[in-house]
Amino acid sequence: MNTPESGLPPFPAKPGSDTHFARLPAPKSGSKSGSDTHFARAPGPLRRGAADAVPALAALLVSGLPTVAAGAQDWPSRPLRFLVAAGPGSSLDVIARVIGERLRDGIAQQVVVDNRPAGGGTVATAAGAQSAPDGHTLLISFNGPLALAPFLYAKLPYDPGRDLAPVVVTSTSPNLLAIHADLPARTVADWVAQARSSAGRLTYASVGNASSSHLTMELFRSVAGFDAVHSPYNGAPPAVAAVARNEAQAVFSAPTALAPHLQSGRIRALAVTSASRYPLFPDLPTLSESGYPGFEAMLWNGILVASGTPAALIGRLNGAINAILAHPDARSRITAAGLDPAGGRPEAFAALIRSEATRWEPVIRKLAIRLD
Repeated sequence: MNTPESGLPPFPAKPGSDTHFARLPAPKSGSKSGSDTHFARAPGPLRRGAADAVPALAALLVSGLPTVAAGAQDWPSRPLRFLVAAGPGSSLDVIARVIGERLRDGIAQQVVVDNRPAGGGTVATAAGAQSAPDGHTLLISFNGPLALAPFLYAKLPYDPGRDLAPVVVTSTSPNLLAIHADLPARTVADWVAQARSSAGRLTYASVGNASSSHLTMELFRSVAGFDAVHSPYNGAPPAVAAVARNEAQAVFSAPTALAPHLQSGRIRALAVTSASRYPLFPDLPTLSESGYPGFEAMLWNGILVASGTPAALIGRLNGAINAILAHPDARSRITAAGLDPAGGRPEAFAALIRSEATRWEPVIRKLAIRLD
């Protein structure tokens, strides 16, 4: 357990339809993006709630135009690119598509979802940091590239605090500890006992180097006292699929990618990493109540733009995305993916990134994890 005797820092605490979409061919380019999807409205009725929301969303996006700095007044002057630091089918992908569809209706421009899961999300995050600060490139990223990676890589092609401007936190959730269903373990204690007896022969998957999935398992390994081989993947869907095929035996993952495999019975969930039981999975115990008091490692994600983007434009985006996250239809779709819709001010998102970096830095240094 994580006690003064263990020599580890305290556990990181949690941070404070009827619409028809046509998938258009992605533009040809030399980019190595994972998947480009254009949302263009095709003929067909909107859900009543969605239709009612469009005028309000458009009003939020255009409000304050006379006071916006030159260059931002014409926003958007072309389609938006929505960089996603994870692959198709991931929790970030679900959120990006929910928000992208509604933004498209509010701004009368296409929103191109561009999945770039490589490098544990650092590739997409770097692309967002290096984009033009004009609001035409949005980035959805998460705690791995934003709060953990700076302590794991000697050279990172971006500085989260310097090169990115937070817009809004989009969702939070715990990780679920999940194992291949053929393993005999039915509880965390069973699985830890099996892992200890395997003498390092078990393999665990992660959603990528420097991800919360990776760091949470490394922390849990340390306090539970077992060895395992790390096998990183480019995102949650392939990592979870590896466990379903028994290529890896365990994973910490957001609920979204786990859901179909839990339903099929190929994967078994043992616990959640939240401080208290997660309302969306009320029957799963926490790691804290499973013998590891105080263990907590929450997932979070949010939307950012390049540093230097006009503050007024960030404010308009913040207001519009908060409105989307508050809409019942959007909340229902995000909650169905096992996520808790968030929201809030840009300043709160910036404070969250800083506080999570402060919490995890000593853990990373104590565990001596480097990825260079």
